[in-house]
Amino acid sequence: MASLERGDQLSHKNIEISNRENHFVPIEQHQDPKGEDFNYAKRGQWLRAAILGANDGLVSVASLIMGVGAVKRDVMAMILAGFAGLVAGACSMAIGEFVSVYTQLDIEVAQMKREKRTNSAGNEEKPEDDQLPNPFLAAIASALAFAVGAVVPLLAAAFIKEHKVRLGVVLAVSSLALLVFGGVGAALGRTPMARSCARVLVGGWMAMGITFGLTKLIGSTGL
Repeated sequence: MASLERGDQLSHKNIEISNRENHFVPIEQHQDPKGEDFNYAKRGQWLRAAILGANDGLVSVASLIMGVGAVKRDVMAMILAGFAGLVAGACSMAIGEFVSVYTQLDIEVAQMKREKRTNSAGNEEKPEDDQLPNPFLAAIASALAFAVGAVVPLLAAAFIKEHKVRLGVVLAVSSLALLVFGGVGAALGRTPMARSCARVLVGGWMAMGITFGLTKLIGSTGL
């Protein structure tokens, strides 16, 4: 018996050493008050999707406002263009997310049915409903995230009368929001903060600059 116990201890130690050498890090799970396991990685994915949606809304509407501002000095024209972009973008994001997640849901349900048919024992536990993707929740979250990001440049442009100052404020506020979104995304993904913020900021500047420049060019040539 003593030799068997020593053998088991050595076996456990070998497994632990092997795991450390291979840098094996299990996915952290916690138990909710009901005693059920909860995977926080799923929550992180939803948060990252929300940050990306807000970033899309910010860049899209800010670029629209900058583009219209390149040829029109009227604040109402800029606000209307931005609001139309907010509504259209939120609807597009919601529909696209709904279709995408519903397709994923169909695939997972079909896979569950195949596994149930091929299960010879027939005594596996039924998967819980909250483990499956929810297309309606995904669509609503995507639309809200886009709208939250799109509101930022709209509010920045709404209260400034001077045209050039308005464009500068929109650019400054949008840049600050891009840095915040990039920082939050880096924190969630545990990626380098400076690199992530710079990538998001430069991408937003490029979108706004290209939209402003092309709209200015087309407006000045009368095309």
